[in-house]
Amino acid sequence: MKAELQALLDACVDAIVIIDHRGIVQTFNAAACRIFGYPSEEVLGHNVSLLMSQSDAQRHDDYLRHYFKTGEARVIGIGREVMARRRDGSEFPVSLAVGRVAGAEPARFVGLLHDLSSRRREEQQRRAAEEAVREARERLTHVARLSTLGEMTTGLAHELNQPLTAIATYARAAERLAEQGPAQHEEVVSALQQIGAQALRAGEIIKRLRLLVRNRETQEELLDLNALVRELVILAHSDARANNVQLQLELAPVLPMVLGDAIQLQQVMLNLVRNAIDAVVADAGSERTIRLCTAPCDEGVEMCVLDAGPGIDPTIRERLFEAFATTKPEGTGLGLAISRSIIESHRGKLNWRANAPRGSCFYFTLPAVSGGS
Repeated sequence: MKAELQALLDACVDAIVIIDHRGIVQTFNAAACRIFGYPSEEVLGHNVSLLMSQSDAQRHDDYLRHYFKTGEARVIGIGREVMARRRDGSEFPVSLAVGRVAGAEPARFVGLLHDLSSRRREEQQRRAAEEAVREARERLTHVARLSTLGEMTTGLAHELNQPLTAIATYARAAERLAEQGPAQHEEVVSALQQIGAQALRAGEIIKRLRLLVRNRETQEELLDLNALVRELVILAHSDARANNVQLQLELAPVLPMVLGDAIQLQQVMLNLVRNAIDAVVADAGSERTIRLCTAPCDEGVEMCVLDAGPGIDPTIRERLFEAFATTKPEGTGLGLAISRSIIESHRGKLNWRANAPRGSCFYFTLPAVSGGS
């Protein structure tokens, strides 16, 4: 019977350690030898603290005395994760379950230890892989943002040139008025006010550009989607004007708040607007008006960009949001794929539907924040 019990102990893949009431090891199975790196003869007859981390080893005998004195179990009968110590001194995580041998006097305890090292390594590798994917996605998102802004260079240059030209004109006018003497005081003040207003206009454009081009980690916050659309128009309007396209806002009077990264969501909007501009410019018969709309919906909040262009080529419709799928001669085919990835990371959906009577409607939905309005 003893041989059968030993065979059973040695067949177990987890470490089994039996100690007496003093903490002296009486049984140390084959799995324990393998996991801890000790031959059994170096452990049998020694205190079990030999197998414990430094911090637990110092307290183990106190645990036993406390248990026999009060009956309060701190580990016995309670599974927990602890750090164990190998023969070479290295510490590793184990899942420990301890039970008292019924009827044994003096008391004896059985410990079952499962090595968690592999699981921890896998968790660390998984977290490292997830972090690498996150960093790669953010870099790709940043590159796509720069690419979109690069396509808007002409419009942005024109938009910045207007307030700068106005500033120069008003400055010259103020200089001439000042030379004419105090009688022109009011006109000089008016010219200076115009300079200030145009400088603020140029500064707001530059501010939005700096925010969009900056490489940064995702930052979630409560957002008003209507406010994001209005801010976006500051940049998108320049590109639209350069292509003789009108942007028309149709924003819901009241929208629930959403949780997300403002810059990434505006990147998606900007990409959809850029695509809409390209669509109507490429089609000579298109009405050059693009509508930006927001509305509450069953999923939470919807934002859509509608154009009256030629619509989506049926040959690419099924692959519309796949990477490198594009009908543009100079397009990368990454814009919509990255946009969908951004929206999905915000727990939303990005999709397309036909616009009536012609054209396309690209839209995304985001979950509303509970209680937000």
